[in-house]
Amino acid sequence: MRTIETLVPRAGQVDAAGLREFDADRLAGYVADSAHPWWRRRACVVALAGRVPEHCVAGLIACVHDPGDMDEVRIALLDLLADRAELLPWLRHEDRRQKSSYGMPEAILKARGLLGDRSAVGELATLAAEPWPRLRAIGEAGLDALVARHGTAAVLADVGDARPEDRAFRVRMRHRAGQDVTDALADPDRAVAYLAQSLLTDPDRIRGCLDEAPTAEAKLWAAYALHRLTGDTAETRAIHDSLGRPRVEVDGLDEELRGVILQEYGHDCEERSDPRWRVEAICAEPPAEPDEDEQLRRAMAALTAAGLAPEPPVSCGEHHRQGGGTYHVIRFGESEISVSTLGRFATSYEDEPAARAALESAGFRWIDRATDAIRVTGLCVYYFGSREPPDVATLLFYWQD
Repeated sequence: MRTIETLVPRAGQVDAAGLREFDADRLAGYVADSAHPWWRRRACVVALAGRVPEHCVAGLIACVHDPGDMDEVRIALLDLLADRAELLPWLRHEDRRQKSSYGMPEAILKARGLLGDRSAVGELATLAAEPWPRLRAIGEAGLDALVARHGTAAVLADVGDARPEDRAFRVRMRHRAGQDVTDALADPDRAVAYLAQSLLTDPDRIRGCLDEAPTAEAKLWAAYALHRLTGDTAETRAIHDSLGRPRVEVDGLDEELRGVILQEYGHDCEERSDPRWRVEAICAEPPAEPDEDEQLRRAMAALTAAGLAPEPPVSCGEHHRQGGGTYHVIRFGESEISVSTLGRFATSYEDEPAARAALESAGFRWIDRATDAIRVTGLCVYYFGSREPPDVATLLFYWQD
């Protein structure tokens, strides 16, 4: 005889079809008993979709209310019980706004949207504008539920247009209604303008927008969107030329550094990046790609000749025992240097005059503290939770776990 334990023998291994055929009363009873493993209980919640026994609802709601229960189970139950209006008073209580539980505040916001609570619209719009895709999807689901229940006009009236996240929601709703959103390319918030360009699908309409756009940034967003659709670099370069080849000037950032940083990060930077970086990355001739193996051989030979007895180079991911990035580490004695994979760049956290002299004689460029600290304005790159413009050191010697 099959049991819940045999249908979910271990975490991540679920016979979903078997659970859907399992007795709903027994599933609900299993979920309500917090002594069972949370991952089995969560699988049972999913299997109860569309068939929750009415007499079990109170027990399941009690699990949602219990702050000592596992958040993974409570979050799944909020989706399962999205039609239970009796949840709303608890969901609206100010205690629910606490950030102590992972995922619960966002799940509660979504549940309020699913239950038609228009007072949640502002917070849902904020959530829908998050850079994290998981959070954005939760916010959009809550907003979409409000629109389905109350209509687009009513929800838009609740949201307003004062905040960037409010305007982003308006752009999404206008696009869904088949309206032209090219005017949003001129939005003062770059995340809103980025969203607008991502929704454009008509190259001819975008070409027309190049003449109509009221700001230089809007024209650049149009050029970026056009290239996204056509892949025509020659056309993008012609547009860039017509606009005077605008670019973000960064004090201290010479053309060699700019070229490798642009090639590595300009094509896939964060939403709030200045569009001048994006279009320049499309139009610029990429620098010659370095031969990493040959570069490391030269570095090893130079350090060995200097009597520093270097150990074999390791990638930054291996050095940190996780992740990856854009440099290798070479240790010698109690010291170490970093050699970038983006070009002929090397550095060290400590002063290493012998290593610096050896590498410079072998054609490497030593990145000193002043160069390290140059902030690359307007180029937003994800780095350990931050999406702000990083410094040169971070970009040349990037590591992410």
